[in-house]
Amino acid sequence: MAHIDAPYLIAFFRHAAQRLERERGMLCALDGEIGDGDHGTSMANGFAAVAKRLNALRNDPPSPEGVLREAASAFIEEVGATVGPLYATAFLEGATCLAAGPLTHAQVGTLMQAFADGIARRGKAGPGDKTMLDVWLPAAQAARRAAEDGMNARDVALLAADTAQQNARGTVSMIALRGRAARLNERSLGKLDPGAVSATLIIEVFVDLAEEAP
Repeated sequence: MAHIDAPYLIAFFRHAAQRLERERGMLCALDGEIGDGDHGTSMANGFAAVAKRLNALRNDPPSPEGVLREAASAFIEEVGATVGPLYATAFLEGATCLAAGPLTHAQVGTLMQAFADGIARRGKAGPGDKTMLDVWLPAAQAARRAAEDGMNARDVALLAADTAQQNARGTVSMIALRGRAARLNERSLGKLDPGAVSATLIIEVFVDLAEEAP
């Protein structure tokens, strides 16, 4: 049974970097409506830095835990403010998760939950605050339940992505309570949260990986 090993994680970051680069402008435009307009740049540059770091290690990759620790280091070096510490902490939490034992591709929800836990701890946010957690948390929970019900890796990933998409759209009806958008208060109503949208793009990468698996 395929496991979430170092090659899987290296492929994940490569795919995510490509996806975020393609959507850099869209994410910046969304952020320009409720933030500083730099979310696309931060996410694309951060994941590109991770992919570059890991590409240099591809011939002798570290353990899965080590891959995520390298990812955290590369991300925070490239993106020092706001989203940088959030995703760096997410990857470190993921490293701790994988250190506890191997996960199969169908158990990707457990890794996603670790990412969400790291983001929540560092950002001190919760469901309904109009942040990326409004995508990461429900998508992780849906994926974990699907795995427990015996779904295969592809169906687990598809369900997680569908849940992410629905919840990202749901941020339109929320008022931002955390982050820069919170300064707008009620004026953030009716706007998509850019962090939720970028989280959805990242979660959709798990579908790509599931479809590529033998």
